[in-house]
Amino acid sequence: MTKKTEHPPKLFLKFFRWYCHPQMQDYIEGDLMEVYDARLKKLGKRKADLKFIVDVLLLFRPGIIKPAEGYKHSTPYGMYKSYFKIGWRNLIRNKAYSIINVAGLALSMTCGIFIFALVKHNLSFDNFHQNPERIYRVVTELHRDVIAYRNNVPSPLGEFFRNDYPYAEKVARVYTESGSLITLRKGNDLLKFKEDGNVSFAETTFFDIFNFPLLEGDKATALTAPNTAILTKRMAQKYFGDKSAVGETFWLENKIPCTVTGVLHDLPTNTDIRSEIFVSYATLKSYDPWLASATDGWNGIRDGMKCYVLLQPGASVAKVEEVMSAYVKIYRPTSKNVHRYKLQPLADVHFNAQYGGSMEKRSLWILSVIGLFLMATACVNFINLATAQALKRSKEVGVRKVLGSIKRQLFWQFIFETGMITFTGLIVAAMLAYIGFPYVNAFFKTQITINLFSDWTMALFIVGLGFVVTFLAGYYPGLVLSGVQPVAALKGKLSQQNIGDFNTRRTLIVAQFAISQVLIIGMVVIMNQMRFAKQSDLGFDKEAIVMINAGRDSTGTVANTMKNEISRLPGVEKISLCFAAPSSEHDWGNSIRIDNNTEEVNFRTSIKSADADYVSTFDLELVAGRNLVTSDTVREMLVNEAMVRKLNLKSPEDAIGHIIVANGGSMKAPIVGVLRDFHDKSFHEEINPILVTTYRDDYSNYAVKLNMTQAKSTLTAIEKLWTQQHPDQLFEYAFVDESIAQFYANEEATLKLIQIFCFIAIFIGCLGLYGLVSFMASQKTKEIGIRKVLGGSVAHIAWLFGKEFARLIVIAFALAAPIGWWLMHNWLQGFEFQISINAWTFVLAIGCSLFVATLTVGYQVLKTAFVNPAKSLRIE
Repeated sequence: MTKKTEHPPKLFLKFFRWYCHPQMQDYIEGDLMEVYDARLKKLGKRKADLKFIVDVLLLFRPGIIKPAEGYKHSTPYGMYKSYFKIGWRNLIRNKAYSIINVAGLALSMTCGIFIFALVKHNLSFDNFHQNPERIYRVVTELHRDVIAYRNNVPSPLGEFFRNDYPYAEKVARVYTESGSLITLRKGNDLLKFKEDGNVSFAETTFFDIFNFPLLEGDKATALTAPNTAILTKRMAQKYFGDKSAVGETFWLENKIPCTVTGVLHDLPTNTDIRSEIFVSYATLKSYDPWLASATDGWNGIRDGMKCYVLLQPGASVAKVEEVMSAYVKIYRPTSKNVHRYKLQPLADVHFNAQYGGSMEKRSLWILSVIGLFLMATACVNFINLATAQALKRSKEVGVRKVLGSIKRQLFWQFIFETGMITFTGLIVAAMLAYIGFPYVNAFFKTQITINLFSDWTMALFIVGLGFVVTFLAGYYPGLVLSGVQPVAALKGKLSQQNIGDFNTRRTLIVAQFAISQVLIIGMVVIMNQMRFAKQSDLGFDKEAIVMINAGRDSTGTVANTMKNEISRLPGVEKISLCFAAPSSEHDWGNSIRIDNNTEEVNFRTSIKSADADYVSTFDLELVAGRNLVTSDTVREMLVNEAMVRKLNLKSPEDAIGHIIVANGGSMKAPIVGVLRDFHDKSFHEEINPILVTTYRDDYSNYAVKLNMTQAKSTLTAIEKLWTQQHPDQLFEYAFVDESIAQFYANEEATLKLIQIFCFIAIFIGCLGLYGLVSFMASQKTKEIGIRKVLGGSVAHIAWLFGKEFARLIVIAFALAAPIGWWLMHNWLQGFEFQISINAWTFVLAIGCSLFVATLTVGYQVLKTAFVNPAKSLRIE
């Protein structure tokens, strides 16, 4: 010191010399004394001493002043208590900063919890059975002009394989029927239940392969006799209440009585086997003799017929597939539809979309990557906001360092503050996840629950997530802020290099908005493709047409009588008896011969059984020939233009007169007309060669064209007529346009997911922008003040910020556009009929980004632009 001063109370000096680190003693006797000298001259000794004591007491906090060696002052409890107090005060002082961080982290962690639960649930499918690595499902590859994949097999295959070869320890055939009618007769009451996909005809060995334990009954004998059945506990209670269901009887399709011989535990949610009613396989002879036949069943594959095998230990999958190929040569030697039977591992059943798997592993990987991205961007935004706050806290850090705090103490102080924000966000995330899981289950059609007390993996994930996010989000700000030089901080000389690389921030913002724009591009393309599929001309009229189930016991005479009665009702414009609508998920695949050829064609055809009113009801267009004549037998056939092309005929007119032989020779009739092509499946598939003919044994629906102004009353009247004719059955109907919309259920679900993730990504990107603009505003405070003093307008100052963000968004777009185009171009390859990706898609993507960015930064920019320049300069 240059001159002698009157020191403050000697007691304080003696205490600090004894308590403090030597660095602190130098500070007290150096810089702090200069402040005291200035106060002494201005305020006098009494007030200067008092202010000196107050200043020291404010700084005298555990964890900030480093004590001298050998002095034990603060305990871990006291240190963490201090950390909590300091962190809490900072969070309360900066409410906007705290709320934004908590919101961003909570939203991303909620998504993380959802995704973890979905991935965990799907990966656990059917892993609870004994010896799951030896369980396989037999599937079929159908080789024609194209290869088709089916998870079904000819019904006799399982029995022949069991008897002919020793490779399997157990073989079980299961046939699942959809839309089965179950009736119970209780006194004079007839209770009717529609069980969609819940009824299976199963061999006894099914319960030897799969681990579905019985509560009542013996699995070895429960399904040996015809007309016996096993129910799950849920179905038993549904039908028979709390009393034992064993010995009770229900009726299948009003014609087959089934006696309950066992009750299963309810099936777990993580299995692809969803049947809750198992009828003995011997009963199939009464239900469907053709399907139960040991010879006729080789001629085709029925949906729902599956075969499972439990291989012997050490059995070769390749060898089994090789020996099964012999069945094709023996039982299908002349068919152009060449079968190849393969073994599909049980672990692959849930994930293989080719064979009907409900969740591809690729989708789980995509969900996981999205979850990680959301976590990473939330952490990045936290870093941006934290380092943007650095200038405000730099003097605090400088004073602490001068008072003896070491870097490690400051680092863990910031980590502790980050942990407070993270675990607050985690609590909010857990609450949001608990509230949101019913909606997630409805969306994904799952039954996932969150129970932290019983599900230790979920509890471990949530706790681990909190610690990982705390470290990732807090490490860099803690490292940067604890490394602040005290001299530069106290003198206000910090530069942006001192508090983090600004270019790194720019890069992160560009990455965030690039991903957001990719999601926007994907959303726009999927929306346009869905609109194209729903609004395009399908080649037939789908509006106001309702398909009404004709009833399982409808004969030709009964159905025709009902058709005539319905046609006379007010509001009915047209009606036809048919198998299905022109575009339907149900079809009758067949192999045909043309004229006198003895060999079948090498392509698949689809037969649509319908009466002569089918063409007018659906407004199908004839391009050559005439319509069918009214008949109850196969006398004539209509074909579509795709059939003409497949037969290599020159024109539709050339097709007239050719003879079609179908259904193994039982159908033989000339072509009398050619229909303009119509979409018989979704836009994913090409238009199939189609035959339309009068085959009344296959009429299962009434197609009714309604006047929609009185549709409700008309349907009520139809139901009354129908119920009078079929009192023991359920009246069912579906509008054609709604059924067609189900073709795109997966795409609609994908679109909703992309919309949700797009919103979250944009929201998190906005938080990143907010952090960047906050940082820029702190850095440019003095520059803005000088510009305003020199006459700069608010618009000019706003443009200083606007051009920065516009440049970042344009760079992000330059990255997102080719990536988005490539991804959506590949996605569209799954459609035979697709839109083209036009320039407006990309204009919309960058326009949305600019609009959102403007809203995000506008308030902060204008707030900064309107600050009084005198205040700005004084702050600096």
